[in-house]
Amino acid sequence: MRRILPTLVTGALVLPALAACSTFGEEESASGGTEKLVLVAHESFSLPDELVAEFEAEHDVDLEVRQPGDAGAVVTEIALNPDDAGADAVFGVDNTFASRLLDADALEPFGGDLPSGADAYALAGEDRLVPVDSGNVCVNVDTAWFAERGIPEPETLDDLVDPTYADLFVTPGPVDSSPGLAFLLTTVAAYGEDGWRDYWRQLVDNGTELVAGWSDAYYTSFTAGGEGGQRPIVLSYDSSPAFTTTEDGSATTTRALLDTCFTQVEYAGVLRGADNPEGAEELVSWLLSEEVQAALPDNMYVYPVRDDVELPAAWAEFAPRPDAPYTMEPAEIAANRETWIGEWREETQR
Repeated sequence: MRRILPTLVTGALVLPALAACSTFGEEESASGGTEKLVLVAHESFSLPDELVAEFEAEHDVDLEVRQPGDAGAVVTEIALNPDDAGADAVFGVDNTFASRLLDADALEPFGGDLPSGADAYALAGEDRLVPVDSGNVCVNVDTAWFAERGIPEPETLDDLVDPTYADLFVTPGPVDSSPGLAFLLTTVAAYGEDGWRDYWRQLVDNGTELVAGWSDAYYTSFTAGGEGGQRPIVLSYDSSPAFTTTEDGSATTTRALLDTCFTQVEYAGVLRGADNPEGAEELVSWLLSEEVQAALPDNMYVYPVRDDVELPAAWAEFAPRPDAPYTMEPAEIAANRETWIGEWREETQR
């Protein structure tokens, strides 16, 4: 996924601390911690330095965060060596990739308690992955771009294959990108086994750009991503418009199409073979703390799973959640994911 700093200037997203290869290595030295704790996370993991420093001081550890890429890259790395993934804990595994990590038997059961509200996001009968945040993957549009040209904004998945929107949409693919996989599942849920492949053929024929990850799509190709992108329609999140507000904060220059959304939940867990399993369990519990949960919206662009955390005001005004997002049972995803990705390759690499 993605994440940004919450300040935007006239339509150009001031992109967040997209901690692509960030670690907390510098802070860990300052903390005076004595025991190393390694977290492997997706490239968008980012929390305030002071929070991290407090955790390190409280638990007497040096936290090192390794970020190999999007959630798919994280899962692939761990699944290749589940007995010793070179880390103690993992964060950012979402419901589209969760079964891959569970099937690899790479996780230990979590012995801590879930806070109020988190149960609603837990995987049924599964205590190895702990829900930390949620969001909805949705198509977003640059409303200013469409207004300037007098072109009506798209509203639906069907609109994306309309010639009016030829060469305007960019999305990450599902191979290594969790939002990309969420969008593939959206199309399967929307068009069924008999229709989703045809839909993707139409997307490709209509000039849809496919990129490796969310960051490439949003920051590089999206017209409101701040780096001179040329595509005003992008796959992102329902919360994204809260980060593209104008200087005075009175409006946002992007909009999520709420009929195109797929619910995503991100999990954390203690890795089997961890050198510091106690520290890993403390880290997972810390991710569920009120302080970290309250920091999630502004730092990682997602909703907390706790129901006692107040959301930023801009989210209520500019980031409405969809009433009926697409969903899919984890078992169905696990049973079909690799087949669907293979078929997606066939359709998009013709």
